[in-house]
Amino acid sequence: MKMLKEERLNAIVSLVDQKGAIKVTEIMERLNVSDMTVRRDLTELEAAGRLKRVHGGASSLNTYRPHELSHADKQIINSVEKKEIVQKALSLIHEEETIFLGPGTTIELLAEAMEFKHLRVVTNCLPVFETLSKKKNALTIYLVGGEMRLLTKSFFGEIANKALEEMHFHKAFFSCNALKDNKIMTATIEEGQTQAIALDNSIEKYLLMDTSKVEKQDFYSFYQLEEVTAVVTNKDKFDTSKVLEKVVRVIY
Repeated sequence: MKMLKEERLNAIVSLVDQKGAIKVTEIMERLNVSDMTVRRDLTELEAAGRLKRVHGGASSLNTYRPHELSHADKQIINSVEKKEIVQKALSLIHEEETIFLGPGTTIELLAEAMEFKHLRVVTNCLPVFETLSKKKNALTIYLVGGEMRLLTKSFFGEIANKALEEMHFHKAFFSCNALKDNKIMTATIEEGQTQAIALDNSIEKYLLMDTSKVEKQDFYSFYQLEEVTAVVTNKDKFDTSKVLEKVVRVIY
């Protein structure tokens, strides 16, 4: 379905803000539009003060986003990189394990790709639970309830936290909105606190994150980079993974 102009403009801004900078050719590929359309849109968005034109593309005006991207925007952004990350993460999961899956579109893709026969999975994310529940295998799935955040459809708060405090996992797979100064960040205190409990109760903790989130900021820091087992990420032309490797094991 062809995107309406306003939807396309918003999608471009979301892409630019998420990546920091983006080429015209990448916008063309992601949104399936012509070179002329992208350049015209970028000119309009720059005039509106929503981004900055640079040679061959555009750069973001924000390193900190006061408003979290929508679930739909997150699904569009860096989808190729996220699928690559998921394939690497799958190799870390083994039959008979008990794992925790947090909220986020990358984790949702991981759930879609999982084809295990004997695995116990706990999640506080409704889309992850719904995806796993449709699989015809012997997965044991637990959905941790509580108050639901509509944007991510994840559960948090006292009920969720008390349940997770009593659970223990071989491995946890989680994502984030931003990473800066070795601080792993998300948009709300409550969601971050719930994830931190699950991580504290996991023997191994894997952060699934594309490199566009590095050196970005969000509202709440819920975990330290050096406390995770490894970061599963993608390669990029800036060798961002080399920066991460100074602090933590990186799988890419």
